[in-house]
Amino acid sequence: MNSVTLEVNGRRLQTEVEPRTHLGDFLRDTARLTGTHLGCEHGVCGACTVLVDGRPVRSCITFTVACEGRHVTTVEGYEGDEVMRRLREAFTRHHALQCGFCTPGMLATGRDIVLRLPEADEARIRLELAGNLCRCTGYMGIVAAIGDVLGQLRREPHPEVTGLREKMRAGIPVSPVPVAAQDGIKPMPAFAGLQPAATMAAQKSAPLPGMAVPASAAAKTASKETAEPAVSTGVRKGTQIDASFDVPFAIDAVWAFMGDLPVVAGCLPGAAIESQEGDKVKGRIAVKFGPMSAAFVGAARLERDDARRAAVLRGAGQDSLSQSRAQGDITYRLEAVAAEQTRVHVDMLYSLQGPLAQFSRSGLVKDFVRRMVADFGQQVSKRMAGDESTPVAQTPVSPLRIVFSLLLERIRKWFGRG
Repeated sequence: MNSVTLEVNGRRLQTEVEPRTHLGDFLRDTARLTGTHLGCEHGVCGACTVLVDGRPVRSCITFTVACEGRHVTTVEGYEGDEVMRRLREAFTRHHALQCGFCTPGMLATGRDIVLRLPEADEARIRLELAGNLCRCTGYMGIVAAIGDVLGQLRREPHPEVTGLREKMRAGIPVSPVPVAAQDGIKPMPAFAGLQPAATMAAQKSAPLPGMAVPASAAAKTASKETAEPAVSTGVRKGTQIDASFDVPFAIDAVWAFMGDLPVVAGCLPGAAIESQEGDKVKGRIAVKFGPMSAAFVGAARLERDDARRAAVLRGAGQDSLSQSRAQGDITYRLEAVAAEQTRVHVDMLYSLQGPLAQFSRSGLVKDFVRRMVADFGQQVSKRMAGDESTPVAQTPVSPLRIVFSLLLERIRKWFGRG
């Protein structure tokens, strides 16, 4: 057992704990502060986030003995804090919680965003919230609430909040409850999650709005843009799916066909183009997943690179019933496999927000999308061959029918019949 002394919500606690005891368990089991919620217990979901010396940390992977002499603030200890008062009101106003399990961690992270990033826009807020997972809300209300508080403080700065921001820039702890002088104790570093190298490179090459770009980085980006083709997938984050299909026609014929958006949309069940103006279109796509149905209405823009036989369709839409929002890029590139054989490579990058977001990342959905792309390829081949007998574009996409065929394929492979 190790003796540890720390302050929790302004109250000095001195006790003995095992070296392996995590702060989250200590707060719940010893301090009886059950507002701190433990979810994944691997530092991933963010539900257990608390403030240590005013900075958000994952209490599920922080050892209690490492908090010797620190000041810890949980969701029960924010009374009197101006930032938290505004955040709580905004969370209520924007309906930013449902089950409430993630809310204590969201509030802690939200307070840090408001103080550390006074000019943050929606994209930056979403990036900062990437380490806090919510299974209920789709994040729209949470993002709106934090943006609301930031907007309030930009319009009418509050002296208390301004003082906290100045302290944070100076490296002084900004806990909601004043922290006593602690000689010889360095502030605990803020939690910094690891990111895949590709994601970090993309973020470095395209900083968020308002972020300064070093001259050397700008030069490298400019040279890269000059060297690479005009069509790219952008840097939007989301779920990525790669697929391909073959069409028994020459590459020039396929490229010409793929430029006719209304005809191409007619090859995708549930999709329809309602209007077109140049490279911009408006339309709808209907999706049915068991008892859940959605009809996304939105707009898209097509960017084509004739030299590379590549294009990207950037679009966004919203389902009026569930209020779910979708946005994404569909990039396709043609490859001549033979004189009369063309392979179409498809790269989809999309994000889904709202009640339907819970379906967007499962492996089953990815399998479904790949199969849908394959079916789309078959329809393209039929249309190019002059066969328009198959009725399409009127029936909503039904994943269940495709799911059963996917399961059947897997069973056949398991038993060696595939």
